[in-house]
Amino acid sequence: MITDYSDSLIVQEVAPRDGLQIEPKWVETADKIALIDQLSLAGFSRIEAGSFVSPKAIPALRDGEAVFLGIQRQPGVTYVALVPNLKGAQRALSAGADELNLVMSASQTHNLANMRMRCEQSLTAFSDVVALARGTSLGLNASIATAFGCPFEGVTSEDRVMQIVDAYLELGMQGITLADTTGMANPRQVYRLVQRVLTQVPASMLTLHFHNTRGLGLSNVLAAYEAGARRFDASLGGLGGCPFAPGASGNICTEDLVNLCEEMGIHTGTDLPHLLEMSRRLPALLGHEMPGQVAKAGRNCDLHSAPENMPV
Repeated sequence: MITDYSDSLIVQEVAPRDGLQIEPKWVETADKIALIDQLSLAGFSRIEAGSFVSPKAIPALRDGEAVFLGIQRQPGVTYVALVPNLKGAQRALSAGADELNLVMSASQTHNLANMRMRCEQSLTAFSDVVALARGTSLGLNASIATAFGCPFEGVTSEDRVMQIVDAYLELGMQGITLADTTGMANPRQVYRLVQRVLTQVPASMLTLHFHNTRGLGLSNVLAAYEAGARRFDASLGGLGGCPFAPGASGNICTEDLVNLCEEMGIHTGTDLPHLLEMSRRLPALLGHEMPGQVAKAGRNCDLHSAPENMPV
């Protein structure tokens, strides 16, 4: 196995894209920009700042150009855009995205629902994006949605995932994400698949994207970490989910993941107090409570005064 990584865990923030895409309340462009600007100060190396998909498909993110053009970029932070095809990639390039994230499902059914095309058509479209990026500074990451299971087809076979990994590498992708789009993964399954993928992909190129739909999100992170993965997507407050996957609410929560790492002595380089302050402001912005836990309970080190009426 390739082991060109340290014991640090890299958290990649996806709330501005994956977190906001299913929110029923419109978030003003200025508020999106302010959210990203604050996340840029929290120590992340990558922030998925928006997407360039059809406004009819994802109306909540129809202001992608204005967001990317309006953010205050910080040194050392890569601002990522999700794109579905060449047209989206051209828009993202014009708006100044640093990296493109392309998504195809391991499941044909989910890919038809999500991307409105078969997997073979998606790969052909990716070739056009790779050609566009050639000769530019754009980074390219390709995600495998439903890598662990599909709500329409059931468990995804490891061989199917490896087939797509090989196809992505052949295209020249610089990063690959395994996405548990509907929260169907379990720790043993995660450990086995991550070990297998790491025989073909270095840990520096591999990202895990988990949902907490069935309460196993952080358990799956630990399983992937023990298998050698070091890069993980997470969403502030636990926001997000796939609009084309039934019941797929809830990315793993950024501040809960960072808190877990701090309790276990795993370095992330992210500012947990800053994240908690931001997360506690999300209900006012979005009009509902967040699923994250640490923002409600506080850190273990946030001690309380003893009750005044205790017996001596």
